[in-house]
Amino acid sequence: MGYRLNKTVVMIGMMGAGKTAIGSALARRLDVPFLDSDAEIVKAADRSIAEIFERDGEAFFRQKESQVIARLLKARPGVLSTGGGAFLSADNRRMISEAGVSVWLRAELDLLWARVRHKDTRPLLRVPDPYGLLKELYDARVPLYAKADLTVDTDQDVSIDEMTERVLRALETRPDVLKIEAI
Repeated sequence: MGYRLNKTVVMIGMMGAGKTAIGSALARRLDVPFLDSDAEIVKAADRSIAEIFERDGEAFFRQKESQVIARLLKARPGVLSTGGGAFLSADNRRMISEAGVSVWLRAELDLLWARVRHKDTRPLLRVPDPYGLLKELYDARVPLYAKADLTVDTDQDVSIDEMTERVLRALETRPDVLKIEAI
């Protein structure tokens, strides 16, 4: 059994949900390009996200993020991993819904904390109370993530391969996005 992807799959969710790991595995499985909006922003700006936040502020970063997502959605269908805040913008949600399909990797707060607490690559968590901030972000973002086209739950003991299968099963419910083909 093979697949043909008709629209870009946009992975959304909190930092630590597995958007990049699962998105890249999904792209390999579907034999389509994998893109990461944060990596594309870093490449275009020739600076890290932390440096962009520090020098230009979050509003500037979010503007560039929207421009990059719009550009990537115009490319041939693939899998796009976005930053945790990308789906908060109504414009981004509209763009993604029109040109692709959003897949929310839903994870509990404690799982996210376990995955991100030892990483220093998260500029938003460089505060005195990173857990408190993560909880605040989680509480604010979950209602917006719930607007995603598809939701796939992740758990502590689920492998990347298992999560990739879960995402594929969800995508199979959308024949406008993913067509199953006999080989």
